[in-house]
Amino acid sequence: MQFPREYVAYMAKQVLKRLTQAGLIQYDQPEYVGEVMFEVISDELSVEDRINDEVRKILEKHGNEMKELGATFEEAFKAVKKQLVRERKIIL
Repeated sequence: MQFPREYVAYMAKQVLKRLTQAGLIQYDQPEYVGEVMFEVISDELSVEDRINDEVRKILEKHGNEMKELGATFEEAFKAVKKQLVRERKIIL
C-alpha cells in the first residue's frame, strides 16, 4: 500500500463524516464503523500489492521459459499483471 496507516485512518474518518453529514448513513457504534471503514479502504488500497506479489511468484515458477523465449522480466511482469487484472476484473 502506498499510503501510511494514519492517512488511511484519516480518509476513513472523512468518508464516514461526509456520508453522515449528507444523511446517507446512520450508525450507533462510531468506533466499530470507523474500524470497518478503515479495513475496507486498506484492503482496497492493497489490491495492487497483492497482484504484484502473485505476478512475481508466477514469474519465478516460469523463469526458465522466459529465458528460452528471450523475454525480459519487466515485459513478462507487465503482461502477466495485465492478464490477472483483466481476468479478475480489477480496477487499479
